[in-house]
Amino acid sequence: MPPDSENDTTSRAGTGPHLLHNLWRLRRYVRPYAGRLGWLLIAAFTATGASISVPLVIREVVDGPIAEHDSDGLFRLGALALLFGLAEAALIFVRRWVQSSTALGIESAIRDDIYAHLQQLHVGFHDRWQSGQLLSRITTDLSVIRRFLSFGLLFLIVNTVTYLAVVVLLTHLYWPLGLLVAASAVPLFVVSRRFTRSYLAASRQMQDEQGDLATLVEESTQGLRTIKSFGRQPEMARRFAVRARQLHDTATGKGRLLARSSAEFDLVPNLTLAVVLVAGTVAVARNALTIGELVAFVTLQLMLIWPIESLGWIIANGQEAITAADRIHEVLDTEPTIVDRPHAVALHPPMVRGRLRFEQVAFGYPGVARPVLRDVTLEVEPGETMAIVGATGSGKTTLLSLVPRLYDVTSGRVTLDGRDIRDIRLTGLRRVVGVAFEEPTLFSMSVWENLTLGRPDATEDEVRDALAVVQADFVYDLPWGLATRVGEQGLSLSGGQRQRIALARAILGQPGVLVLDDPLSALDVHTEALVEAALARMLRDTTALLVVHRPSTVALADRVALLADGRIVAVGTHSELLATVPDYRAVLSAAGEPDDSGLIRS
Repeated sequence: MPPDSENDTTSRAGTGPHLLHNLWRLRRYVRPYAGRLGWLLIAAFTATGASISVPLVIREVVDGPIAEHDSDGLFRLGALALLFGLAEAALIFVRRWVQSSTALGIESAIRDDIYAHLQQLHVGFHDRWQSGQLLSRITTDLSVIRRFLSFGLLFLIVNTVTYLAVVVLLTHLYWPLGLLVAASAVPLFVVSRRFTRSYLAASRQMQDEQGDLATLVEESTQGLRTIKSFGRQPEMARRFAVRARQLHDTATGKGRLLARSSAEFDLVPNLTLAVVLVAGTVAVARNALTIGELVAFVTLQLMLIWPIESLGWIIANGQEAITAADRIHEVLDTEPTIVDRPHAVALHPPMVRGRLRFEQVAFGYPGVARPVLRDVTLEVEPGETMAIVGATGSGKTTLLSLVPRLYDVTSGRVTLDGRDIRDIRLTGLRRVVGVAFEEPTLFSMSVWENLTLGRPDATEDEVRDALAVVQADFVYDLPWGLATRVGEQGLSLSGGQRQRIALARAILGQPGVLVLDDPLSALDVHTEALVEAALARMLRDTTALLVVHRPSTVALADRVALLADGRIVAVGTHSELLATVPDYRAVLSAAGEPDDSGLIRS
């Protein structure tokens, strides 16, 4: 289940092994880059080796040429130190370039897979999940993982190796102080363990709250007209401020944890360094150490300050990556439920006759006790137009959604030309089933791209014919004609214009079965009459299932089915039902009154 802003979204943060396993599962995206990562580690370790060599060269300089006033030896060792420095710089450039490009490639591969997976998930999944939560996973969470893979993980490996190598060298130079430096790892371990437990929960909470805030911003943007119309800007601003303050407080608390731990990580090496300086000076005075060895010892120990100070950031980045991986797998682990059966067959438009049949169909939404549809049996003959009439909430739209398999039946089956639609490949089924819903969805692209979404190979003549059927010649008057971008959700167009473009998109695919969910509800009476006349001619050779809310649209249908309480209670022509079924007259009366001819005026 998706996180709910009113529930405890951090409840899963306590299962450390489970969360770490989810990060480990992303290794399949790393495998294609194994060769590059190998060279990356070689470059990183070689650069570290060059860096560690410089203090040893300094020891030789101090104890040799400087003590003996050997200018030639000083020049040679100075050139060697410079060579090590240049090698380290070049290797760091190679390492940074390779690690950045590799991490971006891994991030891109994961993002592509998540997006493709979201397209495969059934509509019910998207009904339950907040869009902002999905958006934050495919953007923010992936960025967190990329930062960890490109910097955090590499620094963790390199810094750990650096720490161990330097401690070994320090012990070799002067074992009493070397053991002291090694012992400083104990308080560091205690600090990191306490920090890890606290930061993990804070990271999960913050990432969930970012998703909640993104959802609020998206909904406010899409519903801006409604908000302004009701004068609710102050209320929405208050809600945003509450969520933003909550996110701010969580982020501040997380930053406080990081600041406190960073200070503790910084304190330990500096205290150790102070002790080393004092004890080392005493050792030099007693001839247990040379000055060059003390200088090399201190220089090497200074190399440990950055790995230790960065430990807090690395742990924090790792915790964020672990929770990000967990949130990503909440999506990737959701199995698509509407998929092709193993024996599903391909379907091509010329093969379709168009006989559509519902056989004892039942359907219920997950988590809802009462089924929406119960024992629905209905047959639509090839070339026939069947209207579905029913009161609000009777299940009309749900019934239509079963045909292109936006949902699958709970029991029973839907057949096309005698074959269960679940035995037909989804690509073929949706190629022959055209759909237009009452609430049309247009994308932030050109009119042409929206029209040809289901038929990218359509010709200009075919597009022109589809637009003529739905009386959508207005598109040619737009600033750039069919190349005009309609804006997000098509809000630059009126409701009726959006409906006509969506309807043209449905019929442009020349489907064998046309499923229309009251696609003319936003049209004026005059335009509706013109569109209905053109549709009537087009539907003569097409099987159509049509949800009717407006009585005037019933004229398009050859027969009408009355849906009540999830069941088909009557089927017949409009005249037959009007004369013999009181419930049918009642449903139509709710939308208009019968005129002298017995039809209903809207």
